Amino acid sequence: MSFAPQDQTQDLFLGGRLRLSQPRHGYRAATDPVLLAAACPARAGETVLELGCGVGVASFCLGARVTGVRLHGLEVQPDYAELARHNAMVTGISLEVHDGDLRRMPPGLRGSFDHVIANPPYFAPQDGTAARDSGRETAQREDTPLADWLLAARKRLHPGGWLTLIHLADRLPDILRGMEGFGSIAVLPLAPRPGRAANRVVLRARKGARGPFRLLAPLILHDGPAHDGDRENYAPEARAILRDGAALAAFG
Repeated sequence: MSFAPQDQTQDLFLGGRLRLSQPRHGYRAATDPVLLAAACPARAGETVLELGCGVGVASFCLGARVTGVRLHGLEVQPDYAELARHNAMVTGISLEVHDGDLRRMPPGLRGSFDHVIANPPYFAPQDGTAARDSGRETAQREDTPLADWLLAARKRLHPGGWLTLIHLADRLPDILRGMEGFGSIAVLPLAPRPGRAANRVVLRARKGARGPFRLLAPLILHDGPAHDGDRENYAPEARAILRDGAALAAFG
């Protein structure tokens, strides 16, 4: 069932450069897809597939930064896919959205791509309490094993193509176990504040490469030891990414 207008909100990303429709009560994208897009090294003319694109936030943030990139998305929830198509029409950023499951790739996505990006569901099936909204539950709780996401990404990439994903830091061991066929793996920890442990990671890897593993210095998202009032306090590099659409420079 599609989202009625009264069940949608209009949300701003990249400092207002993007205005995107999201479900009022379902899964709602925040900073993670913006960081994911900033980490993807796509260039004009290259092809990008986003697995589990939702309403398209990561793809549109990438398209806003890299003119001429050719964007494709796969989404298992038809109402979210419909919103992604609507967002493409409104923003003028071309995103070809495919309905389907990454375990049974639609015919239109059986080619290969220069890049695959993904923000897989964070929570394992046994973790926590199920969300009351089914769309939010599907987006956040792992039904398809993480290993299947990584396998689907590898199958869809050209030799030498890049995988970029964002996930919880405590799932990094699971991610690394599924990286067969990838090399030049680089992991960027994301720490909420100075002195705090990283709670998420961005990983970038290249299909068929043989470069060494790199654990990068963490990206600190917020200034100061704690939130100090009703104001935004992003650290300068995080602000440049989240508000100005800058690339994530840590990967080099």
